[in-house]
Amino acid sequence: MLNFQIRGENIEVTSAIRDHVEKKVSKLEKYFNGTPEANVHVNLKVNPDKKSKVEITIPMPGLVLRAEETNNDMYAAVDLIVDKLERQIRKHKTRVNRKFREQGNAKEFFSSTNGQTAVAVEEDEDEFTIVRTKRFDLKPMDSEEAVLQMNMLGHNFFIYTDAETNGTNIVYKRKDGKYGLIETN
Repeated sequence: MLNFQIRGENIEVTSAIRDHVEKKVSKLEKYFNGTPEANVHVNLKVNPDKKSKVEITIPMPGLVLRAEETNNDMYAAVDLIVDKLERQIRKHKTRVNRKFREQGNAKEFFSSTNGQTAVAVEEDEDEFTIVRTKRFDLKPMDSEEAVLQMNMLGHNFFIYTDAETNGTNIVYKRKDGKYGLIETN
Protein backbone atom coordinates (compact mmCIF):
# COMPACT_ATOMS: atom_id res chain seq x y z
CA MET A 1 0.00 0.00 0.00
CA LEU A 2 1.31 3.41 -0.92
CA ASN A 3 1.08 6.01 1.84
CA PHE A 4 1.10 9.52 0.41
CA GLN A 5 2.72 12.46 2.16
CA ILE A 6 1.96 15.48 -0.01
CA ARG A 7 3.38 18.87 0.90
CA GLY A 8 2.96 22.20 -0.85
CA GLU A 9 5.30 25.20 -0.95
CA ASN A 10 3.70 28.45 -2.11
CA ILE A 11 0.66 26.42 -3.12
CA GLU A 12 -2.37 25.03 -1.35
CA VAL A 13 -2.66 21.29 -1.83
CA THR A 14 -6.29 21.04 -2.91
CA SER A 15 -8.21 17.77 -2.91
CA ALA A 16 -8.18 17.87 -6.75
CA ILE A 17 -4.36 18.03 -6.85
CA ARG A 18 -4.09 15.38 -4.12
CA ASP A 19 -6.46 13.05 -6.00
CA HIS A 20 -4.55 13.56 -9.27
CA VAL A 21 -1.18 12.78 -7.64
CA GLU A 22 -2.51 9.69 -5.82
CA LYS A 23 -4.27 8.38 -8.94
CA LYS A 24 -1.24 8.82 -11.20
CA VAL A 25 1.40 7.51 -8.77
CA SER A 26 -0.77 4.52 -7.78
CA LYS A 27 -0.47 3.29 -11.38
CA LEU A 28 3.16 2.38 -10.56
CA GLU A 29 1.91 -0.45 -8.30
CA LYS A 30 1.38 -2.65 -11.37
CA TYR A 31 5.16 -3.06 -11.67
CA PHE A 32 5.52 -4.88 -8.34
CA ASN A 33 4.70 -8.38 -7.14
CA GLY A 34 1.89 -7.52 -4.76
CA THR A 35 1.26 -4.01 -3.54
CA PRO A 36 4.41 -2.51 -2.02
CA GLU A 37 4.28 -0.99 1.45
CA ALA A 38 5.94 2.36 0.79
CA ASN A 39 5.74 6.01 1.70
CA VAL A 40 5.44 8.40 -1.23
CA HIS A 41 6.95 11.79 -0.43
CA VAL A 42 5.56 14.43 -2.78
CA ASN A 43 6.68 18.04 -2.70
CA LEU A 44 4.73 20.54 -4.83
CA LYS A 45 6.23 24.00 -5.35
CA VAL A 46 5.30 27.10 -7.27
CA ASN A 47 8.40 29.18 -7.98
CA PRO A 48 8.40 32.99 -8.27
CA ASP A 49 8.51 32.63 -12.08
CA LYS A 50 5.11 30.81 -11.78
CA LYS A 51 6.64 27.47 -12.83
CA SER A 52 5.36 24.44 -10.99
CA LYS A 53 7.91 21.97 -9.65
CA VAL A 54 7.04 18.46 -8.46
CA GLU A 55 9.45 16.22 -6.55
CA ILE A 56 8.57 12.62 -5.71
CA THR A 57 10.67 10.24 -3.62
CA ILE A 58 9.61 6.66 -2.92
CA PRO A 59 12.05 4.80 -0.65
CA MET A 60 11.56 1.04 -0.95
CA PRO A 61 13.59 -1.99 0.05
CA GLY A 62 16.51 -2.17 -2.36
CA LEU A 63 15.46 0.81 -4.43
CA VAL A 64 14.82 4.51 -4.02
CA LEU A 65 12.68 5.99 -6.77
CA ARG A 66 13.20 9.73 -7.12
CA ALA A 67 12.36 12.25 -9.81
CA GLU A 68 11.56 15.90 -10.22
CA GLU A 69 9.84 17.82 -12.97
CA THR A 70 9.18 21.49 -13.72
CA ASN A 71 6.33 22.68 -15.92
CA ASN A 72 3.98 25.63 -16.32
CA ASP A 73 1.07 23.33 -15.39
CA MET A 74 1.12 21.42 -12.09
CA TYR A 75 -1.00 18.56 -13.47
CA ALA A 76 1.29 18.20 -16.52
CA ALA A 77 4.33 18.13 -14.19
CA VAL A 78 2.71 15.27 -12.22
CA ASP A 79 2.03 13.34 -15.43
CA LEU A 80 5.61 13.82 -16.64
CA ILE A 81 7.18 12.83 -13.32
CA VAL A 82 5.15 9.60 -13.19
CA ASP A 83 6.48 8.80 -16.68
CA LYS A 84 10.04 9.32 -15.38
CA LEU A 85 9.42 7.06 -12.38
CA GLU A 86 7.90 4.43 -14.66
CA ARG A 87 11.04 4.46 -16.86
CA GLN A 88 13.22 4.08 -13.75
CA ILE A 89 11.20 1.08 -12.57
CA ARG A 90 11.22 -0.60 -15.99
CA LYS A 91 14.97 -0.09 -16.33
CA HIS A 92 15.66 -1.51 -12.88
CA LYS A 93 13.19 -4.36 -13.31
CA THR A 94 14.75 -5.38 -16.64
CA ARG A 95 18.21 -5.36 -15.08
CA VAL A 96 17.15 -7.40 -12.03
CA ASN A 97 15.14 -9.91 -14.08
CA ARG A 98 18.06 -10.38 -16.51
CA LYS A 99 20.38 -11.04 -13.58
CA PHE A 100 18.01 -13.65 -12.09
CA ARG A 101 17.72 -15.40 -15.47
CA GLU A 102 21.52 -15.48 -15.81
CA GLN A 103 21.85 -16.96 -12.32
CA GLY A 104 19.17 -19.55 -13.10
CA ASN A 105 16.88 -18.33 -10.32
CA ALA A 106 13.62 -17.34 -11.99
CA LYS A 107 11.37 -17.52 -8.94
CA GLU A 108 12.19 -14.05 -7.61
CA PHE A 109 11.34 -10.99 -9.65
CA PHE A 110 11.97 -7.35 -8.87
CA SER A 111 10.11 -6.73 -5.64
CA SER A 112 12.25 -9.10 -3.58
CA THR A 113 15.49 -7.07 -3.56
CA ASN A 114 16.54 -5.84 -0.13
CA GLY A 115 18.93 -3.30 1.39
CA GLN A 116 19.85 0.13 0.15
CA THR A 117 22.93 2.28 0.39
CA ALA A 118 23.46 5.98 0.09
CA VAL A 119 25.43 8.33 2.29
CA ALA A 120 25.43 12.11 2.36
CA VAL A 121 28.12 14.03 4.24
CA GLU A 122 28.57 17.78 3.94
CA GLU A 123 31.99 19.34 4.52
CA ASP A 124 32.73 22.82 5.81
CA GLU A 125 35.96 24.33 4.45
CA ASP A 126 37.21 25.38 7.90
CA GLU A 127 36.12 22.32 9.89
CA PHE A 128 35.57 18.65 9.31
CA THR A 129 32.22 18.48 11.03
CA ILE A 130 29.87 15.71 10.02
CA VAL A 131 26.45 17.31 9.88
CA ARG A 132 24.43 14.31 8.74
CA THR A 133 24.72 10.57 9.17
CA LYS A 134 22.72 7.86 7.44
CA ARG A 135 22.85 4.12 8.06
CA PHE A 136 21.84 1.51 5.51
CA ASP A 137 22.10 -2.21 5.01
CA LEU A 138 24.53 -2.95 2.20
CA LYS A 139 22.92 -5.03 -0.52
CA PRO A 140 25.05 -7.63 -2.31
CA MET A 141 25.31 -6.68 -6.00
CA ASP A 142 27.81 -6.26 -8.81
CA SER A 143 29.38 -2.97 -9.89
CA GLU A 144 26.98 -2.58 -12.86
CA GLU A 145 23.92 -2.71 -10.58
CA ALA A 146 25.64 -0.32 -8.15
CA VAL A 147 26.17 2.22 -10.96
CA LEU A 148 22.50 1.84 -11.94
CA GLN A 149 21.39 2.44 -8.33
CA MET A 150 23.72 5.46 -8.03
CA ASN A 151 22.31 7.01 -11.20
CA MET A 152 18.71 6.39 -10.14
CA LEU A 153 19.41 8.13 -6.81
CA GLY A 154 21.13 11.01 -8.56
CA HIS A 155 24.24 10.63 -6.38
CA ASN A 156 27.87 10.78 -7.46
CA PHE A 157 28.93 7.72 -5.43
CA PHE A 158 27.40 4.51 -4.11
CA ILE A 159 28.58 2.03 -1.46
CA TYR A 160 27.65 -1.64 -1.77
CA THR A 161 28.70 -5.18 -0.89
CA ASP A 162 30.29 -7.01 -3.83
CA ALA A 163 28.25 -10.17 -4.44
CA GLU A 164 31.31 -12.26 -5.41
CA THR A 165 33.97 -11.12 -2.94
CA ASN A 166 31.63 -10.02 -0.11
CA GLY A 167 33.85 -6.92 0.25
CA THR A 168 32.59 -3.38 0.63
CA ASN A 169 33.11 -1.44 -2.61
CA ILE A 170 32.37 2.06 -3.84
CA VAL A 171 31.46 3.17 -7.35
CA TYR A 172 31.70 6.85 -8.21
CA LYS A 173 31.18 9.18 -11.13
CA ARG A 174 34.37 10.79 -12.38
CA LYS A 175 34.67 14.37 -13.64
CA ASP A 176 35.11 13.06 -17.19
CA GLY A 177 31.65 11.37 -16.94
CA LYS A 178 33.03 7.83 -16.67
CA TYR A 179 32.82 5.63 -13.59
CA GLY A 180 35.39 4.57 -11.03
CA LEU A 181 35.47 1.62 -8.63
CA ILE A 182 37.14 1.48 -5.23
CA GLU A 183 37.59 -2.06 -3.89
CA THR A 184 38.41 -2.83 -0.26
CA ASN A 185 40.36 -5.81 1.06
